[in-house]
Amino acid sequence: YINRFLMVVVLKDTLEKRGALGQIKARIRAEVFNALDDQSEPRPPLSHENFLINELIREYLEYNKYKYAASVLTAESGQPEMPLDRQFLAKELNIVEDANGKAVPLLYGILSHFLHGGKEESIQNTLPKQYLLNYSKQNLGKPPTERNQK
Repeated sequence: YINRFLMVVVLKDTLEKRGALGQIKARIRAEVFNALDDQSEPRPPLSHENFLINELIREYLEYNKYKYAASVLTAESGQPEMPLDRQFLAKELNIVEDANGKAVPLLYGILSHFLHGGKEESIQNTLPKQYLLNYSKQNLGKPPTERNQK
């Protein structure tokens, strides 16, 4: 009994260190949700605003490799399986991007806009180049769990 318990503890620790335990738990949640989702009850129609918000969230989730969270969002919200074209989404939201801003999800640019008080001369609805370059060098190449919190 003790050997079995120790094996479970070691296995759990190993899976946590590899980052696999969180993925396994998320996958199980997604599968349980799909199994329990009542398809006979129609979903209320998505408003245009909710549709766009869901797309922004999906882009963020997929960028950060939260694929199971993104799949649950898509299934639960009734979003189409195919995401909206990013250029179309930016145009719908009146976001003007430069080349650097296209490297990250639109939510990062929106957040940056509000963090900097909406000063158009400093950010023009995109992440500032200096911020993006510093953030990219420090964080974007790393898995989300290893990124610095800003």
